[in-house]
Amino acid sequence: MHDQDKAMLKSLVAVAWADGRFADEEREMLDALLNGFDASEAEANEIREYANTPRAISDIPLTELSLDDRKLLLNHAVVLTFIDGNQSDEEKALIDGLTKTLGIWADEADEIVTSATKRAERLLQYR
Repeated sequence: MHDQDKAMLKSLVAVAWADGRFADEEREMLDALLNGFDASEAEANEIREYANTPRAISDIPLTELSLDDRKLLLNHAVVLTFIDGNQSDEEKALIDGLTKTLGIWADEADEIVTSATKRAERLLQYR
């Protein structure tokens, strides 16, 4: 697994903890992404162990993420905030803060958030 993939997963762990808990659905999404990134068992265990401790935006390894990675992170983050069926106020605030932290232009960030929100809401219809 590439370093930027690990950085992406660690960043999503911080998003998952935004509401103060790491829900089973969020763990399932993390496992699916670990599989998608072809993580070795050791790498998967490292990320799972990392996810056992509450994380915050300040834990996001920004220097390891390109601009394209940061845009993808924002997209995944929005979907992740809906994974347990509801985007909490804390998660909404996290997304707002995340867009600033990631250094994505406001107009572009709004497009990404709007598109990802619509996709997440569509996915929830099939649960």
